[in-house]
Amino acid sequence: MSKPPRLTLPAVARAYVLTTERGGFAVHEAGEPVRGTALLVPGFTGSKEDFIGLLEPLAAAGYRVVAVDGRGQYETPGPREEAPYALEELARDVLAQVRALGGDLVHLVGHSLGGLISRAAVLREPAPFASLALMSSGPAAISEDQRARTKLLVAALEAMGDDMPGIWAAMRAHDPEDAVADSPELAHFLRERWLATVPEQLVVTGRTLISEPDRVAELSRVDLPKLVLSGAVDQAWPVPLLDDMARRLGAQRVIVPGTDHSPNAEDPATTAAALAAFWGSCTRA
Repeated sequence: MSKPPRLTLPAVARAYVLTTERGGFAVHEAGEPVRGTALLVPGFTGSKEDFIGLLEPLAAAGYRVVAVDGRGQYETPGPREEAPYALEELARDVLAQVRALGGDLVHLVGHSLGGLISRAAVLREPAPFASLALMSSGPAAISEDQRARTKLLVAALEAMGDDMPGIWAAMRAHDPEDAVADSPELAHFLRERWLATVPEQLVVTGRTLISEPDRVAELSRVDLPKLVLSGAVDQAWPVPLLDDMARRLGAQRVIVPGTDHSPNAEDPATTAAALAAFWGSCTRA
C-alpha cells in the first residue's frame, strides 16, 4: 500500500467534495491552471493522500492539481454492492470528474490500479485529455506473485468483508519483520483509510488487478502524449515490463531512482519534476 509522506495539506491546497453527475468525490486541490489542469487517480487500497507530496511543487509549476478518492475509496462513499466498481464504471467516474473540473484539456495521471482506470477512461473517450501518465501501472494483470497475494485478500474480503478491522489486523501481522515502523499518526491514518473503504470496491478492483488483459496495442492507437513513470523496482509490474510497455506505446519513460511502487509518495519532488517536464513537452491542441 502507498504511504503518504505527510498527512497535513500544504497551505496552497484545500479539501472539498467535487460534485459531478455521477455523485460527489472527495478531492484535494492546489494551484491555478496557468499551464493546465491535472487529475490524479490513486491505486488499490490507496487514496488522494498518496499524492499529497505532489500538490505544492506541481502548483508552483503552474498547474491546477486535483487528487481524488474514487467511488467507495476512503472519503468518497459508495454502495455495498459489486456492480458499481467494475472498471468501466470507474472509468466513467473519471470522465465525470473531468467534466466537473471544466476548462481546458486535463492531464490524467493514474497510479497502479489508477493507471488501469485511467487507461479505460482514455480508451472510452480520449477527447477531454491533454496527456496520460501511467505511474507504476503495467500493460495487463499484476505479476504472478502479487496475483497470489491479491487473490488471498479478495477471498478474505469475500468471506469477512464485514470484519474490516479483523482483516486489517491479519494483514499487518504479515508485515516483514524488518519493515520500518510507521509513526503513530501514519499507522492511525492507514487503518482508518482501510476501514473507510467499501469492501466491495476492494473485491472488484482486486479482481481487476488479477485479470486485466493487455490493452497496450489499443492504447497505442490513441493520439495522445503518454508517459510511463515508475520506481527503480516494482513488485506489481517488473520494471523491464514497464520499459517494454513504454516502447510499445511510443511513450516517454522515466524511472525515479531509489523508489519502489509509489514514487509519488517515496520521492514526490523528483516525481513532480518529471510530471511537469512531461506536461510541458505536450503539444496536443
